[in-house]
Amino acid sequence: MPRDFRGGRGYARIVSTAVTCGIRVSVQPRYLAHRSDPAAGRYVFAYTVLIVNEGTDPAQLLTRHWIITDAAGTVEEVRGPGVVGETPRLEPGEAFQYTSGCILRTPRGTMHGTYQMVRDDGEAFDVEIPAFVLYAPTPESDRYLN
Repeated sequence: MPRDFRGGRGYARIVSTAVTCGIRVSVQPRYLAHRSDPAAGRYVFAYTVLIVNEGTDPAQLLTRHWIITDAAGTVEEVRGPGVVGETPRLEPGEAFQYTSGCILRTPRGTMHGTYQMVRDDGEAFDVEIPAFVLYAPTPESDRYLN
């Protein structure tokens, strides 16, 4: 079972964590300087998500809903089935980890959202994806500090 966020290239940030209905979601973003082009307004970020079933009942992830906001206030919503092509089912104590990414036009932004999950008895519930900051350590970043 994955227990931490070791490894990977890029600028690592703080891990954000939330627990909803016995499901723990932890996210660690990082800036990918080698894939970014600040002169062209292209800032590439990866984020690794760890989902752990700390409850007493199995649960399956069905859909995702992300809200991505850049430093200029532009909001993008992303909805879809599963994550990285999978709809993981987690027994109590099991974990699922994946890495995905996003591209912003600004060196700062935020992401948060929800996963819709379902228990074996058919009960559907939303699980919070905690808010986290996307931050590219570039000279342009200071223009977006509040």
